[in-house]
Amino acid sequence: MSEDKYKLLFQIDSPSDLKRLPVASLPQYCEEVRRYIVECCAENPGHLASSLGAVDLAVALHYVYDTPNDRIVWDVGHQAYAHKIITGRRDRFVENRKLGGLSGFLKIAESEYDAFGSGHASVSISAAFGMAKASELKGEERKVVAIIGDGSMTGGLAFEGLNNAGDGKNCDILVILNDNNMAIDEPTGALGSYLTRVSTSRFYNRVKHGLWRAIGVIPCLLRFCRKVGNMIKQGLMNNSNLFESLNFRYFGRIDGNNVKELVRTLTDLKNISGPKLLHVMTLKGKGYAPAEKNPTEWHAPGKFDVATGERRRSTYKADRYQDVFGETLLDLAREDSRVVGITPAMPSGCSMTIMMEQMPERCFDVGIAEGHAVTFSAGLATEGLVPFCNIYSSFMQRAYDNVIHDVALQNLPVVMCLDRGGLVGEDGATHHGAFDLAYLSCVPNMVVAAPMNERELRNMMYTALHAGVPFAIRYPRGCGEGVEWRNCEFESLPVGKGRLLKEGKDIAILTIGTTAGFASNAIQQAAAQGVDVAHYDLRFAKPLDEELLHEVGRKFKRVITVEDGVLRGGVGEAVTAFFNENGYEVRVDKLGIDDRFVEQGTPAELYAECGYDAEGILRAILKR
Repeated sequence: MSEDKYKLLFQIDSPSDLKRLPVASLPQYCEEVRRYIVECCAENPGHLASSLGAVDLAVALHYVYDTPNDRIVWDVGHQAYAHKIITGRRDRFVENRKLGGLSGFLKIAESEYDAFGSGHASVSISAAFGMAKASELKGEERKVVAIIGDGSMTGGLAFEGLNNAGDGKNCDILVILNDNNMAIDEPTGALGSYLTRVSTSRFYNRVKHGLWRAIGVIPCLLRFCRKVGNMIKQGLMNNSNLFESLNFRYFGRIDGNNVKELVRTLTDLKNISGPKLLHVMTLKGKGYAPAEKNPTEWHAPGKFDVATGERRRSTYKADRYQDVFGETLLDLAREDSRVVGITPAMPSGCSMTIMMEQMPERCFDVGIAEGHAVTFSAGLATEGLVPFCNIYSSFMQRAYDNVIHDVALQNLPVVMCLDRGGLVGEDGATHHGAFDLAYLSCVPNMVVAAPMNERELRNMMYTALHAGVPFAIRYPRGCGEGVEWRNCEFESLPVGKGRLLKEGKDIAILTIGTTAGFASNAIQQAAAQGVDVAHYDLRFAKPLDEELLHEVGRKFKRVITVEDGVLRGGVGEAVTAFFNENGYEVRVDKLGIDDRFVEQGTPAELYAECGYDAEGILRAILKR
């Protein structure tokens, strides 16, 4: 990438370099950062639109605050590409989300400027409050800022943090609400409506801001004026501010894409103690016309042509699992009036938009609120409906108590569809669906299934609809095997029953889910070397097919299990325990994710790294 077209970008290697720029030069620097993000993401895909909207905010924060001593906590790390570029990672940004490169999100181990790791939403306020309180207890002088946005304020944890921090005596924390009127999709819920109509009188906020600056050194007078201001606003404007009711001094709304105004405002707020909230309005996709026009599609657009905005769409060899889910859900809903769909702010990501377009009254986008999504589904189930609650596997971790207490304990027929199960690729450790088979299989009353292909997913959804029990189906990101599924009649699968895919006499391989494809490839290669391998598809992680396992235990002395998930508490351990408990002398080699967090890379790279791609399975087969 040529540096000649950038006047300022390559002069700034750290926040200290940034501070040497005059304020008048900051707009140009912001424009160059945006251009650099666009050019890098065009060839190395990432989360584009959110970070473009937050460039001015990142520049202003590092310009005003003394980072890394002052802590900046970003919510949802895909807002923070500019932050990475400013803080010494500009040249490595071309390796963003690649194997061995930068994480696509915030990561404490990556930079001292990443005050807190961030891949999931709504965590920033709680973490920032903890940092502010720790600094107070240790007698350290520092400012703490939490930036929350992209729909993250709808998460319950955000309100828990606000409630606690607002009650914190002398807690010096600034929360910046980056309001771009978007999450990944259009916002939903009462909070989104509230933020669009919250009182934003320019005159009121200008007077209030000036008043805080003038009398901020006199606490008793400050408290009095604050009460008077709230009375005036409530009486004359007929509006009570949600954040001020939580003891946060509210400032805003201001233009979050005006870096000069941000610098002025942040400089003023830096000298006001106590909990404060600054409401900034930003444009998702700012500075790149295609992303501004369609921020949902440009949230993570893949490769594209910078000049034309034409996206280089992948040519799918098969249907994506998310689309199989979306179309099947609509088919089931047409056949059965009990079917409803629930998603926490991911309708396009999980393809529930397919049903939403046809039956909007039977689909519910509840915002970034996974726990609520599960318990809301449980409530629907008590009244005779069958909710299909679709949550990405790594995000379902945030609703674990709700799954146990509200669904499983009450044995309610909620169908939990876990998209992005297993290793998801470039999003890395925060987004891999590595734990679901383990954390769900230990829960009583749960059925846990994993399809090996598209038709299996369709039939598992049909089976779950009629099972009448808590039922989880996990499936991976990306495309299937190319198996025909649209023109097939629904088939009810026997719950807890696997199947024999290939006879063999030397070794047995037991797979769960889409790892069957890797195993089939390896088995063919092993046959060429004279090893005859039997292949069983378990289908269900819980209940395990005990009849099948008895057959395997009687016939084979060596077994290989393969799962796209963690080995600790996983299917391989359950199979090993079964053999031990039943007295079978079977050696079990377990392939999957060992006891560590897997970083980013392409799925193929990560499967190979973890040793359960076709080559890894072949090595295990041939191992003596």
